[in-house]
Amino acid sequence: MSDPTSPSGPTAPLQRAGVLHKMTARSRSERHRASTPLELFFDLCFVVAVAQAGTRLVHAVAEGDTGHGVVGYLMVFFAIWWAWMNFSWFASAYDTDDVPYRVTTLVQIVGVLILAAGVPRAFDDSDFRLVAIGYAVMRLALVTQWLRAAWAARDHAAAGSRVTALRYAGGVTLCQVGWMILLLPHGAPPVWAFVLLAVAELAVPPLAEMSAPTSWHPHHIAERYGLFTIIVLGESVSAATVAVQSAADEHGTSAQLVPIAVGGLLIVFAAWWIYFAVPIHDHLASNRQAFLWGYGHFAVFGSAAAIGAGVEIAVEQATGKAEISTHAASAAVTVPTVVFLLTVWALHARHYKQGLAQQLILPVAAVGVLACTVAGSHAVLWAGLVCAAAVAAGVGLEARGRR
Repeated sequence: MSDPTSPSGPTAPLQRAGVLHKMTARSRSERHRASTPLELFFDLCFVVAVAQAGTRLVHAVAEGDTGHGVVGYLMVFFAIWWAWMNFSWFASAYDTDDVPYRVTTLVQIVGVLILAAGVPRAFDDSDFRLVAIGYAVMRLALVTQWLRAAWAARDHAAAGSRVTALRYAGGVTLCQVGWMILLLPHGAPPVWAFVLLAVAELAVPPLAEMSAPTSWHPHHIAERYGLFTIIVLGESVSAATVAVQSAADEHGTSAQLVPIAVGGLLIVFAAWWIYFAVPIHDHLASNRQAFLWGYGHFAVFGSAAAIGAGVEIAVEQATGKAEISTHAASAAVTVPTVVFLLTVWALHARHYKQGLAQQLILPVAAVGVLACTVAGSHAVLWAGLVCAAAVAAGVGLEARGRR
């Protein structure tokens, strides 16, 4: 048990700030391990990149170029998500919060802002050079963190941790060289090459931690993912609100906008409720469980952000600004909602739900939301009602189970 007044206690970040410290691993059993102000600031800066990706997705789909928009969105979102994920897991194990650590983290934030600035070029002109530069800034800053952790573990007793840190630094560097070769030339990269490098990135953590796992903190990791989920859902609310406001200012109050606004809010509220319905940190007992859970959040975060983009598309279609059908606009909302429901069920709910009825709530709701796609101009409203019904059913069955 850690002493609250010791360097590893909950007040440690404030005590350590501004002083140079040895980057030693934090204890996995540390009590009251919560997100730091720097981590929260880091997350907020990522919202800029998420918003840029969502906006370009809206423009592409609204213009009828759905395939290009979805592929570009997934590519850009992978870069955003992977950079955030690598920082979060490193910080969970090696957060010294001293001057070098803070400066290196701020450099990573600069990288994500450069990446965000390059998103419009990547979507509109297939020019990924600025995205590649921003990604390189983020990743090379992370390499310096791992090298610092390796230097701190140079004594014989910490040989395993040193090997792990060096494997991370080497793996990230090799992947980054591949990204620069792929993305710096003008033009969109081949999808197969992007997928190959993405798989290489995903392989780095399992390979690096084969000999000595890092001391990431289960409760801290669960909180970090939960906070980023809130931020992404908040971006969806913001995007949908701006879309409705712009349409109302341009076309006046329209009866077509009310069902979309109400349905969109119901979906986002239900998404929040469903994600946080059960605690997940107790499930993260090993690297295998935690990595599968963490990797699965690519679909959680990507679909949560896409819901807001879908609501924008539905608004543009309702006001005649989108060159797509009503069913296509409805699918822009229902499909990411289905992905969110099924992924959260697979990662969270199924580990804690008891009985067949509780286990079937989210899968059945996903089928119901998908069926709402053909409901015409009220599809978003019906999808929101289905999500709200799923929440009500879950609360009711859980209360019955307790009784």
